[in-house]
Amino acid sequence: MTITTTSSNIISAQFTQNISDLRKELTRTAEEATTGRWSDLTAHLSGRIGTAMLSKQALDNLTLQRETLNIRAGRLDVAQLSLKTIQDRVQGIDVAMRAAIGIGSQTDQALAARNAEAALGVVFTSLNVRFGERYLFSGDATASQPLVPSSTLLSDLRQLADASATGADFQAALDTYFNTPGGTWQSSIYTGSANTSDPDAVTAVHPALTELIRGLAVMALAAPSTQPAVFTQEPGIVTLAAETTFTGLGSLTSLRSDIGVTQQRIEYQLKTLDIEETIYTSAFNALTARDQYEAASALKQLESSLEASYMLTSRLSSLSLLNYLR
Repeated sequence: MTITTTSSNIISAQFTQNISDLRKELTRTAEEATTGRWSDLTAHLSGRIGTAMLSKQALDNLTLQRETLNIRAGRLDVAQLSLKTIQDRVQGIDVAMRAAIGIGSQTDQALAARNAEAALGVVFTSLNVRFGERYLFSGDATASQPLVPSSTLLSDLRQLADASATGADFQAALDTYFNTPGGTWQSSIYTGSANTSDPDAVTAVHPALTELIRGLAVMALAAPSTQPAVFTQEPGIVTLAAETTFTGLGSLTSLRSDIGVTQQRIEYQLKTLDIEETIYTSAFNALTARDQYEAASALKQLESSLEASYMLTSRLSSLSLLNYLR
């Protein structure tokens, strides 16, 4: 009777261990059938595990590079769209203003001035654009909106015009306002950073944008009924502003072209990463891939073995002396 009980316990313990091993193996095989990869690469590859890990590291690095490039591409896309919006809105206003002055039409001049003021608002709004939580035209001060309301700029320029006795005085005041490092334009109207550590970034005080805004703002003040006295005395001020706007549009086109070159370069780099990823993925799969059909077949066999083990264990646990004698 003692020998029989002891033998039963030994057999039961052995079945319990077998069931535990089967369950672990079943879990691993189920994972392999789902992922298509060997779960224990060290055991599967033995001495080739280092090669597989190098391929995996290369794939991880490619993923990081792609994420970085996609972020850069997204920022450039938004910046390019903003600059295109500015160019489309400003285009033609300089021509309309020069034509109005040329024929002496105050009505057309007033209309051109209103269009210039509206376009200036679009320029400021477009340059205050964000990508996520990052202001794109603020330099390194990415958490700060780069430009104050355009009305502040117009108020400043009207004061400069009212204080100018001649057109030359006004142009000199404009040069000081816009071009002096740390001057009013760069310190009061622009609230971003003069520095940018991002080589792709463009600030709102980029020379092309400064030139365009300068011409546009002066034209916005040129409505005949409200323009400063110096404008009435010297209409050439407004004509020069229209020419400045035209030149600014040309500079803006060059700026957009530069951004476009960077966008093309990033697109090419992303395509190159796709090729590299295909190569490294193929190499990694050759070392680590598990045939999913084979894994599924093995999984079914393990499930059958586990069910049989459970059944035998159940019968063993209910074994009695009477059942044994039978």
